Amino acid sequence: MRPMRMDSLSASFGRRTRRLPRWVLWGALVALLVVAQTLLVFLTADYEAGRAQERAEEAATVVAGEMRRQVQRLQGALQPLQTAELDDATWRAQAADLLRGRHHLARLERRANARQVALAVDSPLRRPLFAQMPRDQINLESELACTAAQRGAAPMYSRSYFVPQPGGLGQEVVDLCMPVLAAGQPQGFVVATLLLSSLLEDALGAPLERQFEVSFVEGDGTRLARAGIARGAGVYVAMRLVDLDGGALQLRTDAVEGSPRLIPNLATALVLGLSALLFGVVLLLARDVRRRERAESALADALAFRKAMEDSLVTGLRARDMAGRVTYANPAFRAMTGFAIHELSATDPPPYWPPERVEAHRSRQAERQAAGREAPREGYESEFMRKNGERFPVMVYDAPLLDAQGRQTGWMSAIVDLTHQRRVEDLSRQQQERLNATARLATMGEMASLLSHELNQPLAAIASYANGSVNLLADPDAATPGLLKQALSRIAEQAERAGRVIKSVHGFVRRREQHREAVRVDDLVQAVLPLARLQARKSGTRLELVVDEPDIRVLADRTMVEQVLLNLMRNGIQAMEVDVPHEQRVLRLAIARVHPRWMAFSVRDHGAGIAPEVAQRLFTPFFTTRSEGMGLGLSLCRTVVEQHGGALDFESHPRAADGSGGGAEFRFTLPLADAPVRPADAPDAPATTESMR
Repeated sequence: MRPMRMDSLSASFGRRTRRLPRWVLWGALVALLVVAQTLLVFLTADYEAGRAQERAEEAATVVAGEMRRQVQRLQGALQPLQTAELDDATWRAQAADLLRGRHHLARLERRANARQVALAVDSPLRRPLFAQMPRDQINLESELACTAAQRGAAPMYSRSYFVPQPGGLGQEVVDLCMPVLAAGQPQGFVVATLLLSSLLEDALGAPLERQFEVSFVEGDGTRLARAGIARGAGVYVAMRLVDLDGGALQLRTDAVEGSPRLIPNLATALVLGLSALLFGVVLLLARDVRRRERAESALADALAFRKAMEDSLVTGLRARDMAGRVTYANPAFRAMTGFAIHELSATDPPPYWPPERVEAHRSRQAERQAAGREAPREGYESEFMRKNGERFPVMVYDAPLLDAQGRQTGWMSAIVDLTHQRRVEDLSRQQQERLNATARLATMGEMASLLSHELNQPLAAIASYANGSVNLLADPDAATPGLLKQALSRIAEQAERAGRVIKSVHGFVRRREQHREAVRVDDLVQAVLPLARLQARKSGTRLELVVDEPDIRVLADRTMVEQVLLNLMRNGIQAMEVDVPHEQRVLRLAIARVHPRWMAFSVRDHGAGIAPEVAQRLFTPFFTTRSEGMGLGLSLCRTVVEQHGGALDFESHPRAADGSGGGAEFRFTLPLADAPVRPADAPDAPATTESMR
């Protein structure tokens, strides 16, 4: 209902806007443009200011990080000078090398435990730092740092202090005091004096020194040292705290650029210029509006006509893109599967593909996509699944889906539900089977009549001779033995005659034994699978096939063994038609070698199983539990299997309390083609009919 409501609201809004004067619409459009351009200017200026502040913050972070890395590298470079075993000359030479390579390092000192200067080396890159005022007069901060370093057994930085220079100038410096230890005992200190201005210059670098002014400041804003080519404008300022062991320095970054102008950049000027051209474009669009309205009206009529046609179809229509996702489904297809359009397009694989056939569907889809527009147009039969889990057969006709440029964008499919057709075919087949059963019953009646007629005469003669023998024995005389011998001879002749009759009938039953041949196991299975699948579709049963060695051959009468397999599979499918949920209707056919001479065939269902009272009479001829059955199927199956030298047995599996499991499993064996047929070799084989007799 929501799409219809939205359509009605859109139509109502369209009617109201058409009733408004045209100048009102144009005035509203011009006002919107002016407001939009004004907002654009102010937002652009605010954006540029934000970007400038971000650059200042980023520059402060970069400079602070570079300064931390410099002091860390300096500590690593000073570690060789912490060795107490160095003599003064060697120490002085190594100190001079360090001073020549570092612009920000002004002086290195070697001090005793009492913190008095024992040896000092000034940087050769500048005049001595303490030329104006001796070192011992401004040594307080350095001594405090060394005291802290001795207490913590780690390098410490002093607070910054000012060193006067000639000409009324000066340098703000900071001392790094590193303890010298030997065997864990303090042996003195190494003191390095750093120029804060040089530290800033080295950390700032060439790319940033033209854009920012960086400086160290105190808490009240007093500047201690600075670096940078130009002075900062004081608009975009960022502060960072540089932590040092024993103290901290506050870093201030000030951008050179000032507040943004009204039109801060060329892009904004271009946008404003293009806005003027936009008014001209609006005039051109106004003329196109009426043409578009007429085209949309015609398109709406065409869409309504197409929708009416699609809704009236009983054939399902389905559109898929090149990736196989469902993009459209008409009402007939949605009703056929029970899924809404969002359910059909939201999952991969589609929900109407049965789980056991997903790979087959993917393979067919890949073949279609590989063939493209050259794919054959003839339909193919498949199986879909409704929302409630029911499987149903369909006939699918695919055709390429082309866009206006003739490019293929997917596939359009017409789907015909074959459920009713299969139901009619099943009904026709069942009627044919009943006619065949009736014909077989008639044939069996004729055979029974023939047997009765043929056996009546020898049996009557045997009875007559037997009665005569009894009479002779009642009143014996000298001629009695001869007469008894003659009567017994006649009885033997008639018994032999009856045996010949029975043997001829038995030979008729076994007349196909001469057609045994070496048959592949897979050929036997593939011959009966189509018929079994027809029966399985009717009840929604899924077939599982497990063949360990499909190419192995057995010695069998192919027609008779195929009938045995088909009869056992039909029995299993019919056993699950009642009181078994669709998801548990699974018939499993397994074939495996169980002996060097024998192959075992197993048919397992998940029905109600076999009751004990039924199991005792299961192979009895004419015994059946179905009203339309003849009771000869399992009996004939057992006879055929035993004629091949194999054995047929079964096992009933009880159903669990939660309804899972259950069913019956029928197993029979057949000899391998290269093995002699000896019933005694069959593994776990019950006694055959002949041996039981």
